[in-house]
Amino acid sequence: MEGNAFQGTIPQSLSTLRGIQELDFSRNNLSGRIPEYLESFTSLQKLNLSFNDFEGQVPIQGVFENASGISVIGNGKLCRECEALRNVRHWNLIKILASCSSIDFKGNDFKALVFEYMLIGSLEEWLHPKVDEKHQPRTLNLIQRLNIAIDVAYALDYLHHHCQTPISHSDLKPSNVLLDNDMVAHVSDSGIARFLSVAVDDQFSTNKTNSIAVKGSIGYVAPEYGMGGNVSTSGDVYSYGILLLGLFAGKRPTEDMFKDGLSLH
Repeated sequence: MEGNAFQGTIPQSLSTLRGIQELDFSRNNLSGRIPEYLESFTSLQKLNLSFNDFEGQVPIQGVFENASGISVIGNGKLCRECEALRNVRHWNLIKILASCSSIDFKGNDFKALVFEYMLIGSLEEWLHPKVDEKHQPRTLNLIQRLNIAIDVAYALDYLHHHCQTPISHSDLKPSNVLLDNDMVAHVSDSGIARFLSVAVDDQFSTNKTNSIAVKGSIGYVAPEYGMGGNVSTSGDVYSYGILLLGLFAGKRPTEDMFKDGLSLH
């Protein structure tokens, strides 16, 4: 039933279809909450509700326990955009221990991810250490820098090509690369990560432009984002290139010295 112009909510009458194995409602105009009766469909293996207008909490039982069995991308009003990220696992990605969604003291929506603690700190702290009389400046040798570059590349390759749904990190920079006790790099801070859908020339992107606001950090964000371009895997690759230049040149892309046509290049 995908790709039609269905509107309204998913009808209660479908609750009798307990033997169904695959259900695809994607690319319609359906709204309301996702029916909880879908949790009790023990034969349901594939459920695609992507690109509708559903809202509220995503159910957590039955087929919803299998991240590879469901797709709810393109529903901006749904909760759990955090639960999905918890199911992403890779050696070079920071482990997400928990997530929460609540209301803060001002009545605003509050969402948080709880990451595994990295004792050694961020790549930013190693590349640009603060002056501290109590501690000697920390430096990275060439081999360490090369290994960190490879670790970050492995993390991006996993997000772009080996997840059930491709993911754009969207904010890759040295402060979001954390180091463990063995100096292994872990990419962190998935707060504005985006699930992608459309493949064009082996690059994945969202199906909507991002013209309202530039997401990411100045100096690292892809320039096309500032002109309303789609969030894509190419944007992450651009940010990775800037991170590489800074990693081996030891300079931030926003240094005061970069003026009058002088750049990291």
